[in-house]
Amino acid sequence: MALDSKIPGGSISDKWTNYKDHINLVNPANKRNLDIIVVGTGLAGGSAAATLAELGYNVKAFCFQDSPRRAHSIAAQGGINAAKNYQGDGDSTFRLFYDTVKGGDYRAREANVHRLAEVSTNIIDQCVAQGVPFAREYGGLLDNRSFGGTLVSRTFYAKGQTGQQLLLGAYSAMNRQIGRGKIKMHNRHEMLDLVIVNGKARGIIARNLVTGEIERHSAHAVVIASGGYGNVFFLSTNAMGSNVTAAWKIHKRGAFFANPCYTQIHPTCIPVSGEHQAKLTLMSESLRNDGRIWVPAKLEDAKAIRDGKLKPTQIAEADRDYYLERRYPAFGNLVPRDIASRAAKERCDAGFGVNKTGEAVYLDFAAAIERYGVDQARLKHLDENDKALVIKLGTEVVANKYGNLFQMYEKIVDENPYSTPMMIYPAVHYTMGGTWVDYNLQTTIPGCFSIGESNFSDHGANRLGASALMQGLADGYFVLPYTIGDYLAPDIKMGTISTDSPEFEQAEKNVKQQIEALMSNGGSKPADYFHKKLGKIMWDKVGMARNAKGLTEAQNEIAAIREEFYKEVKIPGTANSFNPELAKALRIADFLELGELFAKDALHRNESCGGHFREEYQTPEGEAQRDDENFAYVAAWEYKGNPSDAVLHKEELMFENVKLVQRSYK
Repeated sequence: MALDSKIPGGSISDKWTNYKDHINLVNPANKRNLDIIVVGTGLAGGSAAATLAELGYNVKAFCFQDSPRRAHSIAAQGGINAAKNYQGDGDSTFRLFYDTVKGGDYRAREANVHRLAEVSTNIIDQCVAQGVPFAREYGGLLDNRSFGGTLVSRTFYAKGQTGQQLLLGAYSAMNRQIGRGKIKMHNRHEMLDLVIVNGKARGIIARNLVTGEIERHSAHAVVIASGGYGNVFFLSTNAMGSNVTAAWKIHKRGAFFANPCYTQIHPTCIPVSGEHQAKLTLMSESLRNDGRIWVPAKLEDAKAIRDGKLKPTQIAEADRDYYLERRYPAFGNLVPRDIASRAAKERCDAGFGVNKTGEAVYLDFAAAIERYGVDQARLKHLDENDKALVIKLGTEVVANKYGNLFQMYEKIVDENPYSTPMMIYPAVHYTMGGTWVDYNLQTTIPGCFSIGESNFSDHGANRLGASALMQGLADGYFVLPYTIGDYLAPDIKMGTISTDSPEFEQAEKNVKQQIEALMSNGGSKPADYFHKKLGKIMWDKVGMARNAKGLTEAQNEIAAIREEFYKEVKIPGTANSFNPELAKALRIADFLELGELFAKDALHRNESCGGHFREEYQTPEGEAQRDDENFAYVAAWEYKGNPSDAVLHKEELMFENVKLVQRSYK
């Protein structure tokens, strides 16, 4: 079955600005008769809930955190892209569109990406109006910096806290609507099933995480904004509670799951220090603006550093290998994340890693500190030959730009990154795959929409830095509020949907049966035991580099872990009470199904592209080698019981405005 993405006219020639004027919007007077459920209150969900309520809809918002402001979006650090060309360096809507398609290794849908680029400029105005404290230049204008995969400065930022500040803007807008009674907020609730009535999404079954009560909630449409599934790897930069449950539940109800193998490994994370860790910490990609990445050029120096006999500051400049600058002279340290991650892995696999595990490279700010210090000395008419003064002035500039990130690094690693290079290594970060959606952001289930990281639509096989916040707010503030009206228009006289129907009763019964089975199986192992086993298989065989043998083994091993999980998991406490171990086990049960589909998707795609790197398909230089003739499509999987039985549907990708070429950043 070939999927139709339902793009008017089939190409970006139908500009979003024209298309949205022709959507069958609901009459404002009738919106108060329509209920919408929003699952997830991060940037995508929070902005969507606030905007939908502002437009007059009745919104029921759900989050498993104790407050919407604790959504994982708060952890985003470096910035948000927008094609405003404030720096006068040649940026444009088309250039942002092109960089995003190229950065995604030509595996994204053109129309969605162009819409994203068009909408990006509105996002900044919206957020400034909300009071988001973006960084500003000396004259008061908004400042910009660069991120990987671009040669222009288009990233707006608030120090290293951009996600937090943007989320507070959306949270404030939500709070206003909660006060008006247009949003009913359900904190500490987790969606455990989707309810479909007469072929349409009409509500959810949720568990109150405080009392354990199973609740029914109805609506005329359901919006999933629950984020990504990176925690299938156990160790990732995601919050420990981040999960795939909401997206997976709608998949099991009929929503196709697209490109699960497209998962991003972020190049600048604090390295793993031991088996005790439960999560990893991201260091913003913005650091690559000023930090230079290197390893010792000599194996004996790398070994001496690992043994504690040599310090990085003792390595002479001539004995350092700035490998990104060497391999990619045009982009240098600002190559896209997938390329930077694989390059770090290659150097460490070759024996040049610099921490005790041999899995770390250096991110060094010494040159930036000196450069900024000299500039400041000249501006202040001070002695630029005074080395101590130059370092002091340069350190102040770097601290103003990245201070909170440096402080976080020092608290975790117990080393001063101003005087000693940071150690970094790639880690699982973002998922480009997710539920398949059409141009209106609707899944294959009528009335069920998916926005932000929970869908697949905008990033192809690799997301460029600072584009996650852009997509989340574009979907929530500017796209979904238009497109959902087209679906809801026929329902304006329908009235409130009852939760006393057989469909709600059956869905609730299914949830209770799953919980009872987990609580009563008499196992002996905690849920984390299975999550760690799954994560190790995922990282070793479905991680940065994959091959057919490892992927085949991974599918079989994950299926075996899942079988063991249902026999051996032990959950203390009771179901009808606050029970975080039960909540964790329910999420892990979904990860154990997703992991197998993930490996199946990676095995079927006999090419390398973006974050999907098959060892069998690479150029002589070790770069990803696409197969555009056979794999220029979105792989959307239909649930058929076991993940191994999932059925593949293809959405062929059409490229009318960008020429398919081998991606090069040299």
